[in-house]
Amino acid sequence: MSETSPQRIIPLLDQRPGVLSVPLSAMANAGLLSANGLLTDTRGRQLQDLRISVTDRCNFRCSYCMPKDVFTKDYPYLPHNSLLSFEEITRLARQFVAHGVQKIRLTGGEPLLRKNVEILVEQLATLRTPQGNALDLTLTTNGALLARKAAALKDAGLNRLTVSLDGLDDDVFRAMNNVDFPVREVLDGIEAAHKVGLGPIKVNMVVKRGTNDSQILPMARHFKGSGIVLRFIEYMDVGATNGWRMNDVLPSAELVSLLQQELPLVALEPAQVGETAQRWGYADANGLHDKAAGEIGVISSVTQAFCSDCNRARLSTEGQLYLCLFASQGYNLRELVRAAHTDAELAAAIAHIWSGRTDRYSELRGSEEAAPQGDGRRRVEMSYIGG
Repeated sequence: MSETSPQRIIPLLDQRPGVLSVPLSAMANAGLLSANGLLTDTRGRQLQDLRISVTDRCNFRCSYCMPKDVFTKDYPYLPHNSLLSFEEITRLARQFVAHGVQKIRLTGGEPLLRKNVEILVEQLATLRTPQGNALDLTLTTNGALLARKAAALKDAGLNRLTVSLDGLDDDVFRAMNNVDFPVREVLDGIEAAHKVGLGPIKVNMVVKRGTNDSQILPMARHFKGSGIVLRFIEYMDVGATNGWRMNDVLPSAELVSLLQQELPLVALEPAQVGETAQRWGYADANGLHDKAAGEIGVISSVTQAFCSDCNRARLSTEGQLYLCLFASQGYNLRELVRAAHTDAELAAAIAHIWSGRTDRYSELRGSEEAAPQGDGRRRVEMSYIGG
């Protein structure tokens, strides 16, 4: 550690924040016992996207998510009986879909570590929106187990997936995952997923200044024209364990400028409301989008907040509902599921929670309002609810 580097303090506590029970009496009094597919929060943001964490475990120890000095072999992971079963997840997901969710993303930890996760995919693939449409069913993975799982996931009904990949240089990648895992096996997993028709595939690269920013251009060169959308993500201040500093953030505007020096880009319109990534297409000689060359995305949650149209809810592996990636509290839906409440009551719980949502952390970052709560609550860890 250099003389100018601040000392890092490692929290030695369970990294899961507190949860709130959901009073059914309050929901009944609010008249929120039905779902009409158009559930909005206090800022008019419609619930359309559900992220479901299926495990709090991961086989990587990336410094920005599950640093090895915190997530040791003695870390208190959730016991199996605390995890939602596949049937409980599907039952809850059905209520979210009734409220307007159109996309479900399975995440973790590393979701492919959850035994027989393809069975859950198969169950979720049967769900239909109120209009009778199938869901956009996707999954985010580090790719380590993807080569052996891709065909089973496709057969079960998974539409597409996102692979986290923080560099192509093997030394850089091994240092980033901190378990000496080779990049070649992740690339093999991506190829296996492509062959079985899981697509379009997206590749997410978290960029940490001074750590893997040398990989920006090599990654862009590699995936240009491949049909795979590469997305660069600003290193975020999620949770309390990753030692986040603003100095480690490479702003997306700076990253795009770097790419433009070699690979001219043209701004593209958002593909849908609530999209987190700003899209850039590779330009042809006339300055127009070369569709054969493809596109990249930049996710700028630190420097360009997109809270205003955020339509995502997050369900933890033990059934706690979080309304923001930077939340410091969740809502206990598992308690309701295991107390044999009716589907109408579960739907009411979701409506009661989402309709009161005010979250906009990224807009408030650095302000007194965004500071940690005085009651000692910590923000939830990305490894617990997924990105």
